[in-house]
Amino acid sequence: MGKNGVDGVYDADPATHPEAKKFDCLDYIDVINKHLSVMDTTAISLCMDNRIPIIVFNIETQGNILKAALGTVTGTTVGGKL
Repeated sequence: MGKNGVDGVYDADPATHPEAKKFDCLDYIDVINKHLSVMDTTAISLCMDNRIPIIVFNIETQGNILKAALGTVTGTTVGGKL
């Protein structure tokens, strides 16, 4: 999941909270329980039910789409390690 200007999932908005902590890897249920603003709850639930991993990365960084496809992008993986 490419995001504009954000390189992963954080515990708070990094634009307004410089102390926000970035997660390297999360379970689907953690995203739901912690109310993290990755995507809507229905989409997270569908990915969880179908075991579809989500890689959250900065789409504005040159080459990140290819890196995401290859599994080498720096970001946050939701649903386990790839």
